[in-house]
This record gives sequence, structure tokens and C-alpha cells, in this order.
Amino acid sequence: MNKTIKGKRMLLLGLVAMITLFTAACGKDNAGSSASGAEGEQITLNMMHPWTSPNVDNEVYKARIAEFEKQHPNIVIKQDGVPAAQYKTKLRTLAAGNNLPDINVVWPGADLDPLVAGNLLQPINGLMDNWSSILPESALAGFNVDGQQYAVPTKQNFVDIIYYNKDMFAQVGYDQFPDTYDKFIDAVKKLKEAGITPISLGNKEQWPLQSSYISIIGDRFTGSDFLTNVLEKKAKFTDPEFVKALSVIDELTKLDAFNTDANNMDSVQAQDYFIQGKAAMHISSATVDGRVRINNEEGDKFGIALFPSVEGGKGDPSKSAGVVQYGIAIKSGLDEKKREAAEEFLKFFVSEDLYKELISSGVVVPAKVEVPEDASPYLKEMLELTGNGTAPVFDSVIPTQVVDVLQNGLQALTVGHGMPEEVAKEMQETFDDMNQ
Repeated sequence: MNKTIKGKRMLLLGLVAMITLFTAACGKDNAGSSASGAEGEQITLNMMHPWTSPNVDNEVYKARIAEFEKQHPNIVIKQDGVPAAQYKTKLRTLAAGNNLPDINVVWPGADLDPLVAGNLLQPINGLMDNWSSILPESALAGFNVDGQQYAVPTKQNFVDIIYYNKDMFAQVGYDQFPDTYDKFIDAVKKLKEAGITPISLGNKEQWPLQSSYISIIGDRFTGSDFLTNVLEKKAKFTDPEFVKALSVIDELTKLDAFNTDANNMDSVQAQDYFIQGKAAMHISSATVDGRVRINNEEGDKFGIALFPSVEGGKGDPSKSAGVVQYGIAIKSGLDEKKREAAEEFLKFFVSEDLYKELISSGVVVPAKVEVPEDASPYLKEMLELTGNGTAPVFDSVIPTQVVDVLQNGLQALTVGHGMPEEVAKEMQETFDDMNQ
């Protein structure tokens, strides 16, 4: 064999070896395109959520994200935690610029509709078999628009739970929480006379008075069809029943029922104020029970109740204001790899395991799953309290522009500015302007 032929053979063998190595490398890359994140390829998904406060469910969600990244080492979830009070504003701002993160936490109803109308969310109908055995239609309905499913919820929240200090109420003659508004006001007056702040309120973020208070106080006076009737122009915010609901905030303010720094204190600080024994009541969501009772060695000294009945009210006093929350949604228009990775995350994150972990932490969920043995007896008490019908949550039904007017108006009432009638009038005018 001469040197020329030998050299050509060596060159050919070298090319074959290179082609073999290249083919193998390509095959490895192709296998790595799986959304499960095989070795050698990294996909980063941006996720925006409002889980910044120290609520028990927030910790569960963050642990779930960490576990996903552990099991999917090539998928990174880049989190943007936005405080709850600013979250919806940022979501709307990003939506307006068609710049949503890859994965978003969304709310149903009035909050979801603009995102769907703008084609900003990816329908997930093809994934729904993952939850068909545990999520009833009622839990999914709020995230379904015209037959298209846009998100799956993580929890069922009730926003109007009254936490009360049993000893303080007993001190003023109430061994049980007042079951009528007149008795409630009587208790407020007696607590004040005893030198006890009746209600711990942290309204710096403005949503507590709107969501936790007016959602259920309004329902007690107007009944549960009122907000829908307003949207359908069959009722108005200026109707006497709704004005009476707003007047409750005015009356409580004039009785000095709230702590004096209510508008400078945030919702978490108000929880602490109550837990530390500085007030007799705190009105907030069922999620707060994790801090107030479940994870509190002194939790048994706190009771839970719903807002009492009001004389002549059209609402059912056994109802609690509830809504499915924290729908997980995928941005529309992702490329194939990102979309597959986002779907993989969604299937992992919202699962039977998540719901059981939330239940174990005392959080009410919308899923039908076996209650873990370590579930708190406080949770069972919460389920009994909230299991008699659901009233609508104001800001899950009413457009954001009107919600903003209500929140500003309620905050003004707490500092002695304006009248309930004026707040109602401005709300209606805002709503009418939107519908011209």
C-alpha cells in the first residue's frame, strides 16, 4: 500500500469518525429537547407570583417550585415575587405591553377576562385530564371562558373570616361571637369601654376593607345576586342596600373600632397586632388561620366566625365570601420548548401532592383529595364554618376601575372624609363611564 492510498484511507476513517461523533452528538441534543430537561440543555421560565408574605401556603408554593427544579435540573424557574398589593397592577401593566412572564398567577372573573380578550394566555384544554379526577367543574369554571380553560386553581379562599379573642369577648359578656349586627356593635362599644381595641385593621394596601369587609357586608345587605345585577344594569351601587353596607365602615370608624394607625399598617402587621393580644378581632382570609391558630401555641384562645346577620338584610348570614385563587396560567406564544417546559411545570406544580401539602398546612383547597392524617382540627372547623354557601368576592366580579374607586372611598371614610352615599355615587359613575 503506497503512502497516497494509505493517507486517503486514514482521511476517510477520520471523516467517518467525525461524522459518527457528530451524529451521536446530534442524537444526544435531540433527546435533550424533551421538556423534562435532559442533560446539556437548559430552559429558563420566568414566573411572576404574589407569594412574598409569610403565609403558610406561600411557603408551600415556594417549596413546590424548588422541588420541581430539583427533579428537572435543566428547567430553571426564574421567580419574580411581587407583593400582593402590587401584583394585579403589575400584571395589568405587563399585559398592556404584551410582556407577560412565561408563567403567571391569575384570578378568575373580572381579572381574567382582559387577559383572555387580549389573547395573552395559552388555552390548556389538552392538559385537563391531569386534574379531571380531583378538580370539580365548579373549581375550574372561573378560569374557563367560552369552553377554553386558561388556568387551574391552587386553593379555595374565603376572605371574610372574623378571628376573635375569646377571652376579650368573654370579658365584655360574650361567651359566643355575636350573631346579629346589633349585638356586634354592642360588643364593639363594650370593648372600647374596657380599653380594648375592637378590630385590628391593616388597610395600607387598601384591599382589606374592599375585599374582606365589603364583599360579605355587602352580601348581608344586598344578597348574592347584587353584583351580577349591577353588571347587567339591573341594580346600581347607589341602591339603598349597598349604601347601608358602606355605612358600616363609616359607623365603625365613628365608634373608633379600628386601631388608629390602620392606614399605615399592612395586612401582615395587622395579623401580628391581633395575635399579640392588642385587639379583639381581625377580619381576613382563611389562609391567615395558619398564623393565627394552626402554627400558634396559643391558637386555641382564638375563635373564628362570620359577619353576623343584619336587620332586613337580603343575604344569607351563613354564607362566606369565597373564590378560587391563584390560577396558574401559561403565556400564549411561547416557542415549542418553552411551552413544553411550562406545561411540565404546570402538571407538576398543581397536583394532588400540592393540595395535600396545603391541607396539611391548614389551607382550604378546591380539590377532592384525601385529607391527610396530619391535617389540623382547626381546618375542619374552618371547613364547617365556610361550608354553607359561597358569596361573591367583590374584586373577583367587579371591574378594576370601580374597585379602585371603592378602595379609595373606603380609606377616605376611615379618616372622616366623604360620605357613604358619595362613595356609592362615584362608583356608579365610574361604572357607567366604562360602559358608554
